[in-house]
Amino acid sequence: MARAATIQALRNRGISKKTSETLADAGFTLESLGHSKVERLKKFIPEKEAVKVLKKLGAPAPVPTKKPEKPKPAARARKKPAAAEPEAEVPLKIPAKAPAPTAAEREILEGLAELGSSLPRSVVAELARKLEGVKISRKRLTEVLAKVCAKYASHGVDPNESAGIVSAQSIGEPGTQMTMRTFHYAGVAEMNVTLGLPRLIEIVDARRVPSTPIMEIYVKSGHSDLERMRKIATEIEMTILDDIADIETDLERMRIVAFPDEHRMRARGVTWPEIEEKVKKIATIQEVRRTAGGSDRKARAIVVEAGEPSYKKLQRIVEQVRSTKIKGIEGISRAILKKRGDTYVIYTEGSNLAKILELPYIDASRTTTNSIQEIHEVLGIEAARNAIVHEAHNTLQEQGLTVDIRHIMLVADMMTNDGDVKAIGRHGISGRKSSVLARAAFEITAHHLLRAAIQGEVDYLDGVAENVIVGQPVTLGTGAVNLVYKPPASPPKPAPRPSRPTAAVAMAAGPSPTEEAVP
Repeated sequence: MARAATIQALRNRGISKKTSETLADAGFTLESLGHSKVERLKKFIPEKEAVKVLKKLGAPAPVPTKKPEKPKPAARARKKPAAAEPEAEVPLKIPAKAPAPTAAEREILEGLAELGSSLPRSVVAELARKLEGVKISRKRLTEVLAKVCAKYASHGVDPNESAGIVSAQSIGEPGTQMTMRTFHYAGVAEMNVTLGLPRLIEIVDARRVPSTPIMEIYVKSGHSDLERMRKIATEIEMTILDDIADIETDLERMRIVAFPDEHRMRARGVTWPEIEEKVKKIATIQEVRRTAGGSDRKARAIVVEAGEPSYKKLQRIVEQVRSTKIKGIEGISRAILKKRGDTYVIYTEGSNLAKILELPYIDASRTTTNSIQEIHEVLGIEAARNAIVHEAHNTLQEQGLTVDIRHIMLVADMMTNDGDVKAIGRHGISGRKSSVLARAAFEITAHHLLRAAIQGEVDYLDGVAENVIVGQPVTLGTGAVNLVYKPPASPPKPAPRPSRPTAAVAMAAGPSPTEEAVP
């Protein structure tokens, strides 16, 4: 499990499969590789490959050691070259991930500084939007901010609260009410999209490719021009030869003949020069006699010769000719338009975010895909984390289920906290738990216990599952508080009380001098 996860994480960072498997078999993890040196890695892989691996993982570059030079024979004295001046160190420029605060947001931040409090940037932005156009004095603003801070503090998680279990229950219970069907896309009868429980499982399993990959594409300008949007859609949609031509097999001459259809070519926006350019390496354009509808006439066709009398080869060539790409972007099988208000949006079956964002007329800030792994590869881990939150929240909302977004945010943080998108399962988070009993309770009990016994692992019983298994209180909530009574080192001894004389002793002693006889 850990080996497979390490290999996948290394492959995602551009390291070859052979090197990834070698390092994983040697017991390395992503974390241990980040602290390793070239000398250690040289024992398992070549030095050049070790330097390349450390560079891709962001480890500091090793200082090359110079070989001792052989003493050279004495030569005529030469002038020493002037020492090269050290290059000035260029300061790192950290890009701004959030826009600069507006005037209203700055006023709110100043008020919070006076109160000695702080609020998240999203809450500050929401407050600024609510107060826009409202005349409010500084004193009144301070009172509002004090109430907002108190409300915000009251919604914090209590110490030792079992936040993970609450989140799991809050998502899992509504999940039992979700449907298992694949629905038509809203407003588009021809396009299917996976929703409900299957989609939620895809998200938390971090599937490489969703069952129904879909993109939502926006353009920078001209989005209200129907003809222009249709033209863009035909450019994006991948067109293969089978989409625009009738392909026939000529067994007599051992060749394949494709007759492009003019109507289908116009619908797809394909021209003859484009076809000739794409098929010139495998075929020729000829005038071929064709019988259609009882008439015999010549037609322009694409001819591919088999070259030898082999039916197996001919069949292989047929498949190659059918799938020959004429135009469009790889992976986008269909592109259709949907009207939203006065503008048009392009929806696609299939996804290729990297190639779509390269097009100059695409609005990269609004164009999205439902493939989380693709977002991670193209835009990075922060974008993937936001995509998990957005997709899971929308999937639950579409089913009419209300789940606090903070539960979903916690799941997204757990899936992405080490820079890679991990699944929630034995190949991801559950398989990487430090507790032996927690891993054994999840799946493949005997395997985990045997492996832990061989390696001499220790379970400190810090989590929930392991404490339940051994039958002791869970260290959460009231169970996280331990009361210890420490008696004082040397307790003070009580002072001795003076003893009073008994009546018999007093009578024997006679009356005291102070006593007077009673007449």
